[in-house]
Amino acid sequence: METLGVLAAGFIALFHKGGESFVGMVTTMLPTLIVLITAVNALINIIGAERVDRFARLTTKNIILRYSIFPILAMFFLGNPIAYSFGRFLPEKYKPAFMDSAITFCHPITGLFPHANPAELFVWLGIANGITQLGLSTAELAVRYFIAGVIVIFIRGVLTEKITLYMLRKSKSKLLGENFSA
Repeated sequence: METLGVLAAGFIALFHKGGESFVGMVTTMLPTLIVLITAVNALINIIGAERVDRFARLTTKNIILRYSIFPILAMFFLGNPIAYSFGRFLPEKYKPAFMDSAITFCHPITGLFPHANPAELFVWLGIANGITQLGLSTAELAVRYFIAGVIVIFIRGVLTEKITLYMLRKSKSKLLGENFSA
């Protein structure tokens, strides 16, 4: 009987820890996100939604800029996770590929611009510590990591866009009972 009581107490303790974690997020991360979203929306209103939209269209006009410059700007200026809100400036068919690119860029940007993803800074610092112990430059590593990240986000963005467009065509042709090209 005593074992059952210990198991029950452990089970409830698990949910207490989950509740503590949730309260921690509500009191730390959530207010920061709300303030960041408010600040970004205020900045967009100050600059003018039309100008911001025009700039977004300019940087997403072709596939190269859409999956390189646009996610880099989003991560640099807004950081993780607010950077994903830049997707609102894209047509629906490009949003999955933008999300893939932006999420993939969370780590590569950290070496040069730690403000973009401070939650993952410990990963970079661990790697940098090992590089420093070997007597190598962390600056060179950070630049290489950034460049490799840009190449990877571009490849992932293009592939995800192609898959998304294929899936859209396939689902619309089933829906309409005919061939459809997106």
